Amino acid sequence: MDFRSILLGLAFVTMWSSAYTSSRIIVLAAPPVSALVLRFLISGLLGVLIARMLGQTWRLTPAQWRATIIFGVSQNALYLGLYFVAMQTIEASLAALIASSMPLIVALAGWIVFRDRLSKLATAGLIAGFVGVVIIMATRLSGGVDMYGLTLCIIGVVALAVATLAVRGASSGGNFMMVVGLQMLIGAAVLSVVAVATEDIVIDWSWQLVAAFVYTLLVPGLLATLVWFMLVERIGATQAATFHFLNPFLGVAFAAVILGEPVQYYDVIGVIIIMAGILAVQISRRPASGSPRPRP
Repeated sequence: MDFRSILLGLAFVTMWSSAYTSSRIIVLAAPPVSALVLRFLISGLLGVLIARMLGQTWRLTPAQWRATIIFGVSQNALYLGLYFVAMQTIEASLAALIASSMPLIVALAGWIVFRDRLSKLATAGLIAGFVGVVIIMATRLSGGVDMYGLTLCIIGVVALAVATLAVRGASSGGNFMMVVGLQMLIGAAVLSVVAVATEDIVIDWSWQLVAAFVYTLLVPGLLATLVWFMLVERIGATQAATFHFLNPFLGVAFAAVILGEPVQYYDVIGVIIIMAGILAVQISRRPASGSPRPRP
């Protein structure tokens, strides 16, 4: 993995991890699905507008359209929709911890479906990361957690894994920003049906809500998604997904600093194990079979 890919990965996971905290602020003050629809609608329109200004077109390749639709439904409608609802009752740090198990799901699915090959060191790193997540989650579960919210998060992270694998080839042929904008509009369209059927618009207005919404709209929503597409195109879905193992550390850190959520002793132990897993994956020089090699 080249230096630029590492920078892209770190930038992406930092922005992505911060979204759990800003989203928690939003869902405690506004209807979660309706708020997400508005976020996707604005982000999607901005993405398409920027793409047109850059000379990009919505004449995507068949592979791009297929991946864009799957990504819009799986990540935006299912993963984020379920997480927004779940975070009404569970902490932002726990949501981030569950999401960090996604790389192991991606690696397993990649091996089964695409016949990807992982080196022994990379495999050990993925397993170590998952063990670290389990340690942290076990501590949180012993303290009591809403099982409905937890179940929604588990279903959501599986949907995220599907979206990650679906991105393969989505950016081939260019039109990065157009793909980002269109998949957000797809998510808005799907979730709007759910919002109309299930929610009443009751909002507890505050400057914190407005700030969290604007931040989530522009940074984790628009910019992080664009960076993710670029990263997957450079190094492949499986290697890119390993950066999600940073979610526990960054997700817990953002929640602790901004929301005041507690950090326990076992959280620290789990994060150290996860970091060791990331190191093992990154120093493994053998890329997953079928994944594009880094570009200069």
